[in-house]
Amino acid sequence: MTSPSPPNPEEDLPLPFPGRTGRGVRIAVIDSGVNERHPHIGRIAGGVSIGPNGEIEEDAYVDMLGHGTAVMAAILEKAPEAEYFAVKLFQNSLRSTADRLIQALEWAIDNRMRVINLSLGTHNPAHAERFAATAERAAQQGVLLVSARESGGEPCWPGCLPGVVRVDLDWECNRNRYRCEEAAGGFRVFASGYPRSLPGMPRERNLNGISFAVANMSGFVARACQDLPGQSTDAILKILAVHEGE
Repeated sequence: MTSPSPPNPEEDLPLPFPGRTGRGVRIAVIDSGVNERHPHIGRIAGGVSIGPNGEIEEDAYVDMLGHGTAVMAAILEKAPEAEYFAVKLFQNSLRSTADRLIQALEWAIDNRMRVINLSLGTHNPAHAERFAATAERAAQQGVLLVSARESGGEPCWPGCLPGVVRVDLDWECNRNRYRCEEAAGGFRVFASGYPRSLPGMPRERNLNGISFAVANMSGFVARACQDLPGQSTDAILKILAVHEGE
């Protein structure tokens, strides 16, 4: 990905929801797995791999691409005391099928996650009805699905659906901040597209984009819903709007 201009603002602002760390919040990160040896990660609570034919393999979530590790690191930076579960969907590239993506979402719902981070989605509207049913089930179970509303100017499913924390990218947003905007069907939220910095690596050479806006937002969501079990997506979005910029 090519970094835009201007560069991301400084990162020294305090995080919203002071004193909250995501403690006790179960977060599923649907991505390419995770490298627990990375200095930004450490031991996580567990996870699975969704294989090419839909087979589920427990504890087989080692990241071979690096993307999932960077995504989880961005969330963990903001919610260091959450419980993290890696759902390895992407094996050799950041591509999958709608069937496997829905299977990954169902696994996270069935395993009582509070937050699901889905940095990527599908542009194919043929799958909209199936994703809508899955998003509705997540909402009924009290699961907060955080996903990209669009990518490359095209809507993404399930991230463009009502009942989802719909994330847009704002290159000028500070990494320790987010902003909310009222829209049809509820709030949209905006966050920085930059991941957690790596020592010695220039920001423009690191991974960046909508995936990391979603990840940063998942961290804020985890902080917002700490000690608030059962709050709906709409309720959490209203809480986020109240605390925006604090």
